[in-house]
Amino acid sequence: MKIGIVCYPTYGGSGIVATELGMDLAERGHQVHFLSTSLPARLDITMPNIYFHKVNVETYPLFEFQPYSLALSTIIVNVVETYGLDLIHVHYAIPHAYAAYFAKQILKEKGTELPVITTLHGTDITLVGSHPAYRPAVEFSINKSDRVTSVSEDLKRETKEFFNITNDIEVIPNFIDNAQFPDENECGCMDNCSERKEKVVVHVSNLRKVKRVQDVVSVFYEIQKEIDARLIIVGEGPEWESVSEQINELGINDKVKNLGKVNELYRVLCSADLFLLPSEKESFGLAALEAMAASVPVVSSNAGGIPEVNIDGQTGFLLPVGDVQGMAEKSIRLLKNEQMLKEFKHNAKQRALSFDKKNILPLYEQLYFSVLEKIKQ
Repeated sequence: MKIGIVCYPTYGGSGIVATELGMDLAERGHQVHFLSTSLPARLDITMPNIYFHKVNVETYPLFEFQPYSLALSTIIVNVVETYGLDLIHVHYAIPHAYAAYFAKQILKEKGTELPVITTLHGTDITLVGSHPAYRPAVEFSINKSDRVTSVSEDLKRETKEFFNITNDIEVIPNFIDNAQFPDENECGCMDNCSERKEKVVVHVSNLRKVKRVQDVVSVFYEIQKEIDARLIIVGEGPEWESVSEQINELGINDKVKNLGKVNELYRVLCSADLFLLPSEKESFGLAALEAMAASVPVVSSNAGGIPEVNIDGQTGFLLPVGDVQGMAEKSIRLLKNEQMLKEFKHNAKQRALSFDKKNILPLYEQLYFSVLEKIKQ
């Protein structure tokens, strides 16, 4: 197949999943074309069967804001006509599905049928899509897609609650390449991140307000009172300044390290003993899954799709959003009990194996083939 993938180039979950999906499909022999405003963060452009097409948004004095959707629709049409794409898979409803729909109509006028598959990732529904200014466009785009998928049952439920959806939504969860995460703690960053006697607590996110990073610091503050521990924060984002002030005020600068963005996340995770994810909202919880793939138990909120990944009392613990004290108590209990910690680490890895790409990728391939088969009928 010749597949087009439209995604944001960021480190966020939707961009990561779309990029990993495309590269894995390319390894399976499919020709994959990425369309984005810049090279996606994890995309290996040197791989065979991988193509990248930059969406250039020209600025004109007439427009107060750049016409991204118009530029995206145009390049979709050009790439489909030039390379003969079989389908386009857009990640994020707005504006990607919206732009893909208009590209589909342009191509239809020229005698080309372009199937559009839309994957919903979360904030395109819960934040952007629910805004009154965008709601009709989101609803229209979802219903006009040939097939729609969501990354969790919770997001599917929420989408149907927010919008009048007539289209079916198929749940295909996010996935992980467990081969990237060794079972043993062979981590080159161990000496740099922490002394071996310390327990290592990790948080990974884009440090936005919804991630509740200040809760991470508050939970860790309670942990370090009871246990010799160090907090490793991975990521960059708008909340770091306030979080940094919080760390200073608590007097734990020597126990907290921010690594910023890292390319080989597994090297950090494989040295961790506990992962904290107190998010206010998570459509799936990809960061938690990556931690579990590295045999790291997770103490998290019970928001969104997280309970579909992290199993309370087995792979970690689930607490209500904002329950800092509860998260701290569960974390301390786990870190103090070596036998329980060992069992939870094993359970976390086993749970991650069920989300391995070997299990999930065939679901996307089947989806693609079924769409193409329907067009032929």
